[in-house]
Amino acid sequence: MAAQPMVPVQPVVREAASEEEQLRLERYKKYDPPTFSGLASESAQGFLEKCHRILHTMGIVEMSGVAFTTFQLRGVAYQWWRAYELGSPTELVSLTWVQFSEMFLREFIPHSLWDAWHVEFEQLCQGTMSVSEYAVRFNDLDRHAAILVSTVRERVRRFIEGHHPNIRTSMARELEIDISYQ
Repeated sequence: MAAQPMVPVQPVVREAASEEEQLRLERYKKYDPPTFSGLASESAQGFLEKCHRILHTMGIVEMSGVAFTTFQLRGVAYQWWRAYELGSPTELVSLTWVQFSEMFLREFIPHSLWDAWHVEFEQLCQGTMSVSEYAVRFNDLDRHAAILVSTVRERVRRFIEGHHPNIRTSMARELEIDISYQ
């Protein structure tokens, strides 16, 4: 029996970028966006935040965000993205910024780090920090612990719980007034 010929993987065929898209990419590059290669020494979160900041400033997060950010990937990170593209039906390759961000962070932030952030978030108390220092630390950890505080009300409750008792009591009274956190 003769061996079946090997069928090569077909590359994802995309339309050429329009002149308008090419001009946007040139403007984006002028902001000197970071590159990311997937090395453990690099911050995946920092990379994504810097790219988002540029895209947001330009007003093109949803329009070009994923394409321009993936253009900045190198090495292992680019190979990861390329594998995603090749393995996805054409209609699924187009992701929203949120979908891409979640997928990217799941891939390039170790589970152990996510677990450590969650534990730190759950145990965060104001302690010797000033209210502003506590708020900064809370917000920094909160972005990693969205699953723990899925609603704004729950986020506010958790923020209040971490304060000194005298501050917590005062803030809790404000919550009882049934303030809308929309």
